Amino acid sequence: MTAANNQDGMPREIMVFHSQFDNHGPWKAAMQAAAPDIELVPADQVRDPAAVRYALVWNPPAGFFARYPELRLVVNLGAGVDALVARDDLPEVPITRLSDPDMARMMAGYVLFAVLRYARDIPVFERAQRRGEWHYVHPRSPEDITVGVLGLGELGSRAATELARQGLDVRGWSRTPKDLPGVRCSAGMEALPALLAECEILVAMLPLTPETRGLLNAERLAMLPRGARFINVSRGDVVDQQALTQALAGGALGEATLDVFEREPLPADSPLWRMDNVLITPHLASVALPRSAAAQIAANIARIRAGETVLHRVDPARGY
Repeated sequence: MTAANNQDGMPREIMVFHSQFDNHGPWKAAMQAAAPDIELVPADQVRDPAAVRYALVWNPPAGFFARYPELRLVVNLGAGVDALVARDDLPEVPITRLSDPDMARMMAGYVLFAVLRYARDIPVFERAQRRGEWHYVHPRSPEDITVGVLGLGELGSRAATELARQGLDVRGWSRTPKDLPGVRCSAGMEALPALLAECEILVAMLPLTPETRGLLNAERLAMLPRGARFINVSRGDVVDQQALTQALAGGALGEATLDVFEREPLPADSPLWRMDNVLITPHLASVALPRSAAAQIAANIARIRAGETVLHRVDPARGY
């Protein structure tokens, strides 16, 4: 497929699209509305690779980018870029991640649901219902419940702030110091053990980097109070999944809500499926929404054309 023409008869630039999970149709419509001079084309329908100027991708196959010699911008279909920056075939062009306010709101909503589910003892009532029991547990005051949030980037900061607005005792941890309203923040590896020891509920919202891979190993999971609840909406490889499974089976961890895993989809033989103290969701805590994200993509394309620095640029060396 060569470049199509816009209403003025001028050729539209091509943006190649690849994703195993995202539907091309809504993204095509959203990009057409946000940037009428861009034609979003699925990778298997590109007839003239040299006409492709931009790429909107999620986990493309090895060697994908080499087919497009005139690329000027790569956009990652989501906020997490670990799979993209780990490649050895990235082109020498700006790489950006989506930083959509609707994604942050979606993530904060999921985290708020997961935390409040534990704070209000909902799993206790779910199990009582299955037994046919009227089982009363008196609600606790939110300020008596300590919640730790690991990772205070754009998504983590929004989630931590929303939790604090609920009156919970929120502790945030990050690589570098942060200051958030209502959140007691700490930074650096030396501060992590003390934070873990305080958390009744722990939320992992870290990017996957060489420093965070396997961060929550058996030793650090054991630093949590016995029976603590764990929520992972970051990346599966941030946690030692075997150690996590053992902690849940043995009672060191009381409950877990898991949206991400070392292998996705989670294999059918994983014992996590059969644990009644685990809630599993299929990596959907926050996803890119075409209608709101397309405007950001169009704005960065305009910056590329004007020779300006793109927003939300990824540093492959840093990992995010």
